[in-house]
Amino acid sequence: MVRKVKKKKSKILISVAFLLMVGITAFVYKSIIILGYQHIFEKEYDDKTTLYSSLKITPYSSDDRTTSAPSSNIELDPSVSISPDKLNSPNAILIRLKDYTILMQKNSEEKIYPASLTKMMTAIVAIENLPDLKEEIKLSNSTFQGLYEADASMAGFKLGEQVRAIDLLYGVMLPSGAECCIGLADQIAGSEQNFVKIMNQKAADLGMGNTHFENATGLHNENHYTTVKDLAILLSYALQNDTFREIFAPSHHFTPSTNKHPGGITLYSTMFKELNNQNIIDGEILEGKTGYTDEAGLCLASLAKVGKQEYILISAGAKGDHHSEQYNITDALAVYNSIGK
Repeated sequence: MVRKVKKKKSKILISVAFLLMVGITAFVYKSIIILGYQHIFEKEYDDKTTLYSSLKITPYSSDDRTTSAPSSNIELDPSVSISPDKLNSPNAILIRLKDYTILMQKNSEEKIYPASLTKMMTAIVAIENLPDLKEEIKLSNSTFQGLYEADASMAGFKLGEQVRAIDLLYGVMLPSGAECCIGLADQIAGSEQNFVKIMNQKAADLGMGNTHFENATGLHNENHYTTVKDLAILLSYALQNDTFREIFAPSHHFTPSTNKHPGGITLYSTMFKELNNQNIIDGEILEGKTGYTDEAGLCLASLAKVGKQEYILISAGAKGDHHSEQYNITDALAVYNSIGK
């Protein structure tokens, strides 16, 4: 009888010890997981803090929206030889992407109209809110409403066409297709108006304090504005996304067959078209997005590699139009060629 009691006590002690070990293991595992998440969160926070603090954005109040933000005037790093005064663009900023160092700026906090540079925000918001980039999206009547009347740039898709989301993204960034912007906006948010709310929230999250969007296409609106410095923040952020880099880079993209284009269509980059095989001496302009309206002038957001470093340049407000010399391209070539000279 005594032996049975001892055996029973021994089993109980073993069970208790086992449960205690399980509990300790679970606690340690949970602590590791929590610490891991904290580390990831802190790293992401630190990365963003480094980006935004290095660009030193100073938001201006809503009362200033009808006037220019405080101007940065002109600043130049010794590693860049061209004087900002020599640029055709009244607003410009050059940043070394590795450490977000501003190497040149000219009126970088002055209010500008972004025209189709808006589509960089449209694209990154769409990418971050699309669960499946191979999903087909049908372009409806609402997709095209008012675009032809506004003389918006188009990619060439048709009413009722079923297009993969990724091809609409290429259509946004390469030929600057307004119908692609609206098609994505409708699919993601139900309407362009609702999609623009997400765009403005993203701008706020990124610290783009001098920016407000009214549409997804960049068509002119007095209350649709930004600064080249804010656009530099946007592009620096977007380039961390592999899909954005993919759709920002090529000179052209072939779409697969659709119900309206059995042979697919070819989408051409407006920047590479205007660049016309010109390039920089000690490197290459890798990616870019042009923009133009009468009010915005000629604009350009580009990424280039000079030597072993990557740089982004945002310029806006250059005189000219689609039929004149492309002074936004001329400025980009001049600035990138002056690095390290």
